[in-house]
Amino acid sequence: MSTATGPYVRDTRHPSAGDNSGGRECLRTRAHHASRAAEPKGSAPVDLDRIDLAVVRELQTDGRLTYETLAQRVGLSRPATRARVQRLLDSSAVRVVAVIHPAVRGLTASAHLSIDAHGEAERVAREIAAMPQAPFVTLTAGRRAIMTELRTAGYGELDRAIEQVRSLPGVSMVDPLIAIRHLKDPYLPAEEPTVSADELDATDRQILDELERDGRLPFAELAERVGLSAGATRSRTLRLLEGGVVKVLALVRPEVLGLGYLCGFAVRVEGAREPVARTLAGFSRVSFLSACIGRAELVGTITAESLTAVRATLDEMRACTGVREVESWVHLELVKERYDLESPEA
Repeated sequence: MSTATGPYVRDTRHPSAGDNSGGRECLRTRAHHASRAAEPKGSAPVDLDRIDLAVVRELQTDGRLTYETLAQRVGLSRPATRARVQRLLDSSAVRVVAVIHPAVRGLTASAHLSIDAHGEAERVAREIAAMPQAPFVTLTAGRRAIMTELRTAGYGELDRAIEQVRSLPGVSMVDPLIAIRHLKDPYLPAEEPTVSADELDATDRQILDELERDGRLPFAELAERVGLSAGATRSRTLRLLEGGVVKVLALVRPEVLGLGYLCGFAVRVEGAREPVARTLAGFSRVSFLSACIGRAELVGTITAESLTAVRATLDEMRACTGVREVESWVHLELVKERYDLESPEA
């Protein structure tokens, strides 16, 4: 699988960037140095004005908004809006992606692995990134050198994938956190799909494949590719979107939004997990949150505008009722990020 082309984040912050009481999620990152997120190789810096940011935030909510609707919402003409979207896409500052719900792919088990390595951690990380079960691999500064996420078809396959990581040359230790529920994730709808994998036919799956290649593919062109009328294609696509099978959204490089600092965390709780989970999920800078089993009850990511903001968020976590311990690490470099994983039978 190819690696991601850059660090991206879905910005769902409260309009005041300094506020830490709203809800948002991060995407995880690429080429982040310890103190500053670097630009992806081959991409030029891009400055977003007020209208650019308005365009981006509309696309973060619905990556398939028509240019006409988008133009009305941001107060531009249709041609001007189209030109802005294309400029953002060409700059690599923004990607519009379609992500299929892992349950539809048959990927029902996942884990977050903290990994230590002998010698060069990057070489080990790239070995892990070659595994199809690993959509996310990052080099980190903290207790461990590498963090990765695994997604598999069931816990038996998950156990085998963890053993595969453990047996790689250079791996000295693997500490898994088994995810039992994703509480905050920009890739996933809030609920399980209402359309099951068994209800999808070959044409539905072809539509999904095309949307993965281009999340903003027009219905007319999509119809030509799948061999249906534009109306029938639109109806099928809306069923897939509204049924939670696929989500199309804009992802933005975090430094473009002033959010170039990413920090992972694991939380041990005292007493019930759910009250703590609800509190942390409400933090604007907590971008990803998952309930898990292992050395911690919650694992997640902070995406922030500064290291000071990261530290303040960690301090706020530690002060929360029910939080016993917070472990944290800084994401240095994203080695792989790809969530369009194929189903087991593919």
